[in-house]
Amino acid sequence: MTISARSFLIAATAAIGLTVPLIAAAPAAAETKLKMVLNWKYQGPQGWFFLAQDRGYFKEAGLDVTMDQGNGSGAAVPLVANGTYDVGFGDINAVIQFAATKPEEAPIAVYVMYNRPPFTIAVRADSSIKTPKDLEGKTLGGAANDGALKLFPAFCKITKIDCTTVKTTNMQPNLREQMLMNKQIDGAFGYVNTIRFSAKLMGVDPAKELRWINFGDYGMDLYSNAIIVSKKLVKENPAAVKGLVAAINKGLKDAIKDPDAAVAAVVKREPLIKVAVERERFDATLQDEMNHPEIAKIGLGNVDEARLKKSIDILVDANKLTRTPAVSEIFTPAFLPATADLPKKLF
Repeated sequence: MTISARSFLIAATAAIGLTVPLIAAAPAAAETKLKMVLNWKYQGPQGWFFLAQDRGYFKEAGLDVTMDQGNGSGAAVPLVANGTYDVGFGDINAVIQFAATKPEEAPIAVYVMYNRPPFTIAVRADSSIKTPKDLEGKTLGGAANDGALKLFPAFCKITKIDCTTVKTTNMQPNLREQMLMNKQIDGAFGYVNTIRFSAKLMGVDPAKELRWINFGDYGMDLYSNAIIVSKKLVKENPAAVKGLVAAINKGLKDAIKDPDAAVAAVVKREPLIKVAVERERFDATLQDEMNHPEIAKIGLGNVDEARLKKSIDILVDANKLTRTPAVSEIFTPAFLPATADLPKKLF
């Protein structure tokens, strides 16, 4: 069952305690300033955001958007919740966990971009770790705000492994692959493509030297990164949210048509990136993290309500959350462009 924006709008906004008028496609008030935090440091897959900026799509919507580098997809959620940022590109599963305990403060997703679960534990190819059960008694590492690390309790429950026997350690994100290859940790939490291409940049061949314990292979068919916004912004300036989503959608469609231009837009912000690697990362992100079969029907950006509900239930059960958020608290389609305008094919 998919979510229709117009029919869902009133129920969705009521569930999160907001009153949002039905919005025409007109742009927001001129020069509404928005602060947005990205998921990570500047990388190829962020090119669609920068194309939206460079090609004037934000400006056409009456927006002045400032984008800052992030420190993990999970980190974006509290930064939007506490008002440091208006918008974030963050993990929807972190939104679910936040909404379970602080529903009034939790942000809400308005455009779900990563619709396939990228969460993994990377291990060395010569490691004895081949199944989740092999993780018991081992030491795993990840950045404190890493999405896979935050989902590990749910992964343990689903795979029936004893989490208490696994030691976890935090490190700076730029040290993760180095510590893994130096055998300082037995496995590393992260997104598959983040680890894969970070390893490449340090001279490691991930195809030969790494192996993956992917959460999605064990029943965790979760959504991941989404455009999330504060409830304050939804309530006070819904037209700005509508314009923001439309601009990002246009930037994404442009990036799909011209990936080289998307990566070039990232180079403008960070000239030191390796273009060939970031171009490859861009393609891999489309293929591995955004190419769920459902987009052919509902379009990229929207969600399947039943699938998202199952994700919520998985997290609530595994993490023993005291409250189950409604789907309408986590995602609203109210600000999406028409389904016909959403990307349906990425290649």
